[in-house]
Amino acid sequence: MGFLNDTGKFVEGSVNGAGFTVDLLLRTIVQTIALPKKFRATVDQMFVTGVKTIPVVTIVAVFTGMILSLQTGLELKQWGQQDMIGHIVAISMAREMAPFITGLILAATVGSSMAAELGTMSVSEEITALEVMSINPVRYLVMPRVVALAIMCPILTAFACVVGIAGGSIVAQAHLGVNMPFFFSTVFESLHSPTVPLPKDIWVGLIKGVVFGTTIAILGCSAGLRADGGALGVGRAVQQAVKNSVVLIIILGYIITWFFFIFLSTEQ
Repeated sequence: MGFLNDTGKFVEGSVNGAGFTVDLLLRTIVQTIALPKKFRATVDQMFVTGVKTIPVVTIVAVFTGMILSLQTGLELKQWGQQDMIGHIVAISMAREMAPFITGLILAATVGSSMAAELGTMSVSEEITALEVMSINPVRYLVMPRVVALAIMCPILTAFACVVGIAGGSIVAQAHLGVNMPFFFSTVFESLHSPTVPLPKDIWVGLIKGVVFGTTIAILGCSAGLRADGGALGVGRAVQQAVKNSVVLIIILGYIITWFFFIFLSTEQ
């Protein structure tokens, strides 16, 4: 009975949390009409969530591209196909790796920070004080953070893609005998489309960036607003925000890839 009771409480808490998060997302979308009034706060959040994370995104993206190029290139070299490494690195970084690693970095840094900040305000009853003063917490606290991360995540994704491909080119020339001009010519060939200005591989990756950024921000804010129980509750909120963000990034990444590259292709 104790196991069933614990399971019931877990399911109930998960359902309540999911409902609160979806409701918070809908209220945030409604509050975007006040974005001009919160422009300065949104820009400040863009700096905190985006610009300050550039160093760690750069390091992780460079070594991700290098690892991808090295591991894949070594296998291709056995078959004399190492010249294909530019295609593989470019498509992998644009479609999957750039938005994925950017999302993970932002979940661990920005998402946890949002949960801790709003969680501290919640347990110290600052959120209640805002409501007493007729200040909408969603408009004042949540909306600028969600909009800022939804904008900065695809920008950082594009940056990570470029940096990762550059890292892959270094390994390709140093260890695989593929010179940089040829490497970048294959990259351009893979990511170039004569019919549309932005190839599918790139804009799908940017869509993932928008979805991941919105998901991370709304989960961080939701966990923070629901925090209770003092410092221990804030710690649980941070843990929950990061854990849920990572899981949803993986799930949503698969769903988006399946939708654009399998479902739509089948329909056509």
